Amino acid sequence: RCLGVLRDARNDSEQFAALLLVTKAVRAGEVDAKTRRQIFDAIGFTFPTRLLVSGQPPPGCPPHTFRALGLTLLACFCTDPELAGHSQVLNKIPTFNEVLLSPCAPDSTSMVDDVYQCLSAVLATARGPRELVAKGTVSALCQAYLSGGHGSDRALTLLLGLLAVAEARCWQRDAPQLLAVLSKLSGDFLKAEDMTKFELCEVLPHFIPLSAPLTQDSQGSECLHRIYKGLADILGSRLSQSQRDPALKLAAGLVQACGAEWVPAGSAGSKFLALLVNLACVEVRLTLEEPDPVELEGKKEVVTACYVLMEMGIQECLREENSLLDEVQKIQLMRIMEEAFGAVIFYLRQVKQEDLQDPFVFASVRVLGAWMAEETSSLKQEICELLPFLVRYARELFKESNPAASLPQAELGSTEGPALPQDALRFLLPGFCHLTAEDRPRAILVSQGAPALLCEYFLQQWEVLSSEPTAPAPLTSTEMSLQTLCGIFLNLVVTAPDLVRQDKTFSSLMDVLLKSLPLLLPQEHHLVLAANVATLGLMLARILAGSAALQGTRSAKEFFGAALRFLSQAHTAQADPSSDSLAVAVSPAYTSAWDDIQELWFLGMQALAGCIPLFPWLPPAVLRARWLEGLSELLSRVSPASLDFELIAAFQGVLVELARASEPCRDVILAHHGTEWANLYGMAALEQCLAEQ
Repeated sequence: RCLGVLRDARNDSEQFAALLLVTKAVRAGEVDAKTRRQIFDAIGFTFPTRLLVSGQPPPGCPPHTFRALGLTLLACFCTDPELAGHSQVLNKIPTFNEVLLSPCAPDSTSMVDDVYQCLSAVLATARGPRELVAKGTVSALCQAYLSGGHGSDRALTLLLGLLAVAEARCWQRDAPQLLAVLSKLSGDFLKAEDMTKFELCEVLPHFIPLSAPLTQDSQGSECLHRIYKGLADILGSRLSQSQRDPALKLAAGLVQACGAEWVPAGSAGSKFLALLVNLACVEVRLTLEEPDPVELEGKKEVVTACYVLMEMGIQECLREENSLLDEVQKIQLMRIMEEAFGAVIFYLRQVKQEDLQDPFVFASVRVLGAWMAEETSSLKQEICELLPFLVRYARELFKESNPAASLPQAELGSTEGPALPQDALRFLLPGFCHLTAEDRPRAILVSQGAPALLCEYFLQQWEVLSSEPTAPAPLTSTEMSLQTLCGIFLNLVVTAPDLVRQDKTFSSLMDVLLKSLPLLLPQEHHLVLAANVATLGLMLARILAGSAALQGTRSAKEFFGAALRFLSQAHTAQADPSSDSLAVAVSPAYTSAWDDIQELWFLGMQALAGCIPLFPWLPPAVLRARWLEGLSELLSRVSPASLDFELIAAFQGVLVELARASEPCRDVILAHHGTEWANLYGMAALEQCLAEQ
């Protein structure tokens, strides 16, 4: 009947009367989806828009009558997801914000309710979160919550929803307002002595940003301290499981955002941290040692939080400077964590093929990877028995991945569709690096086809690194993975040369290394990775000398040219403060990375010496690079006392091989007083070689 009147209305007065009937029905909840669509078809967005901007209401009506009617109609339309994402609704967001920020009279509460309904509907659409953040809704919701007015609890709920899908953007635009909300929440958390305290444990993690560290801000640090004190109160009390679980999840959220920085130094902080890790280990053991499938399903979230706390425990136990723990606490916690990781291994051994996609399995593998990376002696037998599963699991996930899997997901994109595959190998690599240095675990890894998998992964990670900007940036997980992979392959080259000769994987790896080093070396911020690639490539070339790729091809010559530059540019002459003479020193470009690459440099020199007799085209390449002239000049200028035995041995090893393999190289060394400085530096083998006709 109302719709008939609305369609037949001949003027604004008749239409207004019909709308009053329609909105009355809407508010009474008497409108189904079909009727709602009929209302929209009858009036569209035009009439609600006019109502929102109309001025004087009819005689005897409240001042906000037109606006209230418009909002009620929009709230009705917004229950249809298609209409909620319409541009005509999205452009009303500033009006919604204005209503939230206006004083709420007793007769205008329905307007506020309608606005919250509209905002909730917009948030659920694909474009909604981005539009809400851009148009200032975060700030409006913060102020609405802090004012404590009508619907402030719904403001908090909406904030939680926005932070869940657009955290970084929210904090980037409205950090002061969000900090004000966190300040109130953390204060309430500290003061509460009833169930509110545990309810706030569920809310607070959403306001701990990963994107904007709270420890860098005084107000943020105060919030963290209040949360720490509130958590200390909770965890120091006798708790039921339903009370302990939210507290552990809150602590894990803080650790993910701030590490252990939110825990104060001193006795109280030390005891709190030890208690936190202890409780996490107990929870893991209780859940995983005798897993009940139904019970485990409900505990996965809290056990995953416990994994975060255990990982922090490992880091604190290994921290040598400024650790929050004393030595006794470290020994106790390592023993407790060993038992908990035993339970993790026990659980992973029960995992079935159909469960491999479970995020909890990934979390369990990740935390075990953290343990394997640092603790190499305990649980070795159990880890060896688990290795076939770990390789199979990593392979399954890698097969489903693609280069895009390593790129960050769009923060405000649609949440529909399958999640990107998780990268398990990244977390297992450090542990594999330790294990490939030992006979039994190395044999298991090889038998499971790990070298081929790791070579494929190296290629994928190289492609990801190549697509990243070339400007200096903090060390990325991609670059770290590539460095660790080089370490694993170096272990295999040194300990299993027969495997390297027989497995085609290593020929494929050699091809990648030949192409990658010339691209890496000019970029100084990639020096550590370049050192790894150069040394691994030289070590591999020594074993794969017969391969076609190394027979004077362009890529081989470019690789060895780059390797020579890396090795030759590491040292220079500089003034010795203790005398008038010059001393040999690490080149300025290498100084900051020398601790990481020193061992690789010496290994690289040794490998280069081994390559010289194997490749007839290599000595002429050394001559073209004029390395002999540069080294001769360096050794002629500096004080012999400034070179230690290891450095002299490294230079001599290469010089002797060059002098033996190439008459022109021998002539260059002799022409640059090689006999004299060989004698001066005690290079007996080089002296003898130069003396031979």
